[in-house]
Amino acid sequence: MSDIIEARLSAAGITLPEAAAPAANYVPFVVSGNLLYLSGQLPIEGGKIAVTGLLGTDVSLEDGQRAAKLCAVNILAQAKAALGGDLGRITRVIKLNGFVASAPGFVEQHLVINGASNLIAEILGDAGKHARAAVGMAALPLNAAVEIDAIMEIRA
Repeated sequence: MSDIIEARLSAAGITLPEAAAPAANYVPFVVSGNLLYLSGQLPIEGGKIAVTGLLGTDVSLEDGQRAAKLCAVNILAQAKAALGGDLGRITRVIKLNGFVASAPGFVEQHLVINGASNLIAEILGDAGKHARAAVGMAALPLNAAVEIDAIMEIRA
């Protein structure tokens, strides 16, 4: 299964980055039983936040979706680190929680987080189909436009 996932990443033109180190007093992931909890991932690309500001004023819907996709790439990078390099151990993405820095009146958070949901489903197939939340926030760490965390079921 890991080979299939790697092939899907390659076909999508995605090379997973090194998993980002925590920016504060927390761990990037926790494994408890057959569950993998991934801390919130920001739209980091090339070592910096790629999309900053508020959706609805500073950031277009398309750029917000790109930010969400970058968060998903970083979720997969963290999962790969947590699972010793074997994304094939993911049996199900249970839930994504998407947080969107939103200007007052912006109500398309669900469309922004589709950027992540679509990528996770594309790369992981049926195991990537998940429940989710898409929530508007006044601000996010480091002025990021989007932050997403994840809960996954894994094989031992």
